[in-house]
Amino acid sequence: MIPHVMPTYARAPMTFVKGEGSWLMDKSGERWLDAGGGIAVNILGHAHPRLTAALTEQAQRLWHTSNLYHIEEQELLAARLVEMTFADTVFFTNSGAEACEAAIKVARRHWYVAGHEEKTEIITLSSSFHGRTWAMISASGNEKHISGFAPLAPGFVQVPPNDIDAVQGAVSSQTAAIMVEPVIGEGGIVPLSDGFLKQLRVLCDTHGLLLILDEVQCGMGRTGKLFAHEWAGISPDIMTIAKGIGGGFPLGACLAKSDAAKGMTAGTHGSTYGGNPLACRIGREVLDIVSKNEFLDDVRRRAGFLRQRLESVTAEHPRLFRELRGTGLMLGLVCRGANSPVIAAAHDQRLLLVPAGGDVIRILPPLNMDEAELRQVCDRISAAARQVEMATNA
Repeated sequence: MIPHVMPTYARAPMTFVKGEGSWLMDKSGERWLDAGGGIAVNILGHAHPRLTAALTEQAQRLWHTSNLYHIEEQELLAARLVEMTFADTVFFTNSGAEACEAAIKVARRHWYVAGHEEKTEIITLSSSFHGRTWAMISASGNEKHISGFAPLAPGFVQVPPNDIDAVQGAVSSQTAAIMVEPVIGEGGIVPLSDGFLKQLRVLCDTHGLLLILDEVQCGMGRTGKLFAHEWAGISPDIMTIAKGIGGGFPLGACLAKSDAAKGMTAGTHGSTYGGNPLACRIGREVLDIVSKNEFLDDVRRRAGFLRQRLESVTAEHPRLFRELRGTGLMLGLVCRGANSPVIAAAHDQRLLLVPAGGDVIRILPPLNMDEAELRQVCDRISAAARQVEMATNA
């Protein structure tokens, strides 16, 4: 008998009923330290008082009207995003996958109205992840995600990350855009080098291509800057965001320069819920907090503290961990075998971590997790590692 909830997730055997800051409480009242942040979503922790107040105030005024009408909160958030980024215009969605779908449509429509209908191909990276929709699993080409869903959507070519020669070799007369995550998330916490990102920008400029950056996971302060591409000193033509922008409330967006979005006229795209008043009010509050220089300074300081301690944990358990990689508060412990034993042992320590691929453990804490809690994260990972080592030696 199939469960009432479709069994598409391999869920851990716990249920949480309350969250506060960096902590979750389960049904028995036990407290769990959340170093996964709902997969990089709860960037201000659980039940942040400013987000709770913004949600409550907006919920008492207006929830939803649809995009048949002007939405004040949507226009206010869009104006702030344009002010803070390269973008001239914003399309709001409910999720990262929808934002990436919108980005593909923006890019292809750009060339269509320019009289180049043949330019439909998007170059992506072989270890990338842009969402679970049919088009986005086609974009990534990951065997784990595409199995059983053929035929895939055409128009995508995958190349290895950090290999500019491979990208150059994939460019053809049909190429419309290049789409990459500045820090690959689901694919194993792989930062693209600043040099590679700069080369992509030059390559796109040389060939007249659009550069799409997927900052769904690595954006919104996660790396210590508001958006990860800022470290490389470049700007995209199109960018997708989600996860952190809503602080736990479903919200995403596709940002674009005016020229890139010149084909997006009335009727070319839409969303019933995207950019509704509730989501955008919370998104505006999140952005106001996270975009402050002092907040981002604190993220960089916390990131340095966490990295130093996790490097020690990695060195203390060389049989389990091969390396630590990542940037900011987006770090990955690369295991020498499967990641599942360590993640399961961390549950025994009442610590929540996030898997990536088969051998990487993602550490994605709230950006405002304090040093005492970050120290606990490292101590509990070390205790979990010792537990796995003892079980292996038994």
